[in-house]
Amino acid sequence: SNEYKSYLRMSLYPTLEDMEVSSMAATQAAVEQRLTQQAITAASSGGTVDIATSLYPSLDSWMGIDSKQLQEYNRLTPSSGAVVAAPVSGGSSNAAEIKQGVRQVVGCKDPSSGRVGLSVESINKGVFVSYVAQDSIAARAGLRFGDQILQINGESVAGWSKSKTIEFLKKADPAHIKFAVRDRPFERTITCVKDSAGCIGFRFKKAKINAIVKDSSAARNGMLTDHFLVEIDGQNIVGLSDEKILKIIKSKDRTITVTVMPEFVYDHMVKHLGSSLKKHMDHSVPSEM
Repeated sequence: SNEYKSYLRMSLYPTLEDMEVSSMAATQAAVEQRLTQQAITAASSGGTVDIATSLYPSLDSWMGIDSKQLQEYNRLTPSSGAVVAAPVSGGSSNAAEIKQGVRQVVGCKDPSSGRVGLSVESINKGVFVSYVAQDSIAARAGLRFGDQILQINGESVAGWSKSKTIEFLKKADPAHIKFAVRDRPFERTITCVKDSAGCIGFRFKKAKINAIVKDSSAARNGMLTDHFLVEIDGQNIVGLSDEKILKIIKSKDRTITVTVMPEFVYDHMVKHLGSSLKKHMDHSVPSEM
């Protein structure tokens, strides 16, 4: 039925509103279940339960914030071994996958530098991640080059400039920064199979694809010229030399997934990144979750 199809689309591709409503509904259901159990226990012993003050979850409970942990933030040090950032949702067994819908990422500022470890660019009234520093909070939280930021701490960033976004992050609570993110909307993945010579069928220079071999796996799977390589099997390669990119490709198994971005978008994303910044981008091998 049409209602079932609509529900299925909502389940597979959640919107920002779906994510917030789902979080609130899950918390509410858990509270109601606990309250019911408390009422049964109280009734058996002749006691009562104050439903009016117990039924509705607190804001801390709904948003997943532990106030005690936030108060302890200032005592965290890099050597403490504490986890200070992690993806809340959107994990995948395929690190290269670009998921539809919206995911939530929670992090904080680095205690020593006071930074999150990212930069952004404004494109078509949207805000996109253009730089993620190596070993930064942003990298550990799961933010990636090309991700679109929809909200920061509940504030919609649609129409914001780069400078306004950076200024907002500077003023944000250092202990808790929450992002609503859409996975890399300007990018697409292409899975290719190496031939007997270990080639997948395209040539590139300075990470830009400039030729495709006829009847190759790349050609059959829709590879296009005038696109930039940005990931290999989910690993960010922006800023790496062609020699290092080729080495990564050769080290992979027979089947390999490359992520590409159109040239005009890529040029805009990296126009403010100098060679030194590119060298310090996060190039870690993503873990499969």
